[in-house]
Amino acid sequence: MARFNNKRKPFVKPIAKKKLATVDHITGDKIPKSFVFSRGRLPGPLRQLKADLKQLMNPHTALNLKEKRRNTLKDFLNVAGPYGVTHFLILSKTPTAPYLRVATTPQGPTLTFKIEEYSLAVDIKHSQKHPRCPKDLFKNPPMSILSGFGSGGGRHHDKEPPQLKLISAAFRNLFPSIDVNTVKLSSCQRILLLHYNEETKQIDFRHYSIRLEPVGVSRRISKFVQKHQVPDLRNLQDVSDFVTKAGYGSESEGDEEAATVTLASDLGRVNRASSKSAIKLQEIGPRMTLRLIKVENGLCQGAVLFSEYGDGNKKEDNHEDAENEEDGDEEEDDENDEVDSEDGEEDDEDMEES
Repeated sequence: MARFNNKRKPFVKPIAKKKLATVDHITGDKIPKSFVFSRGRLPGPLRQLKADLKQLMNPHTALNLKEKRRNTLKDFLNVAGPYGVTHFLILSKTPTAPYLRVATTPQGPTLTFKIEEYSLAVDIKHSQKHPRCPKDLFKNPPMSILSGFGSGGGRHHDKEPPQLKLISAAFRNLFPSIDVNTVKLSSCQRILLLHYNEETKQIDFRHYSIRLEPVGVSRRISKFVQKHQVPDLRNLQDVSDFVTKAGYGSESEGDEEAATVTLASDLGRVNRASSKSAIKLQEIGPRMTLRLIKVENGLCQGAVLFSEYGDGNKKEDNHEDAENEEDGDEEEDDENDEVDSEDGEEDDEDMEES
């Protein structure tokens, strides 16, 4: 005779998920959010680049955004409204080169960049002897720093091209603005650096992590305090030898006066308020070299405000035709082509949970 298990299951209280704020409680501005997806088929390295861009845009992006070949741009636009998405980062590939489009929803403008060179985050990690990626590194959005754009960026800043202003505005609005007087130092852990080369007309796209090291403290003591690891004292006669071994200068990196700051509050166990700390940047990727090809007035359409190839640009038409061939004939059925409800639930978790 079958036995019934009458044991009561323990009650597990569900964990309440915190929702990300949609408006900055200090500045009152709307927090920008993004979708990173592709149009057409992408090779393996570009698919990994798309995943790296999603990681870069954390936490205000949809990491688990799923896309299907039949989905059109209108489908993503319909989903973007309820979730407060303000920007699209669209990757595509033609027989000649990959492209990145940065579009502002819902009415544009759209900037099309040609990706001339790129390196994945995993490649940069393997090239470093001591890669650094803390768990809470992507908890806060990065700070964007623009160099070579706008006033003072070039030798002829009075005759600055208008497309540079559009580029700087597009990348500056990708991330929330910060207030220097109220920002928490613990939230400043990443930097997105964009440098415009006036001679080559290329944009260097770099992603760094920030770490602080106290000035006047040897690296050996700093590691001991931060990591709480018991040092190896077998070959030492006294504890003082651990501090003074190999000399103070060889244990510490050269502290440049220009790279030191005075902290306004405590940060970690070593960096204390009113003390000097050295700023160290370490690249975490991805890395790209971009060239602006076209600026459109609308969302991936509309009047061309700027073109690298002039008015009669056959290369732009070839770029658009290659993407249309990848999309196929499914784009005609806009009513039936919608993003799945499962995708919407996963996006809701990514855009709203902390």
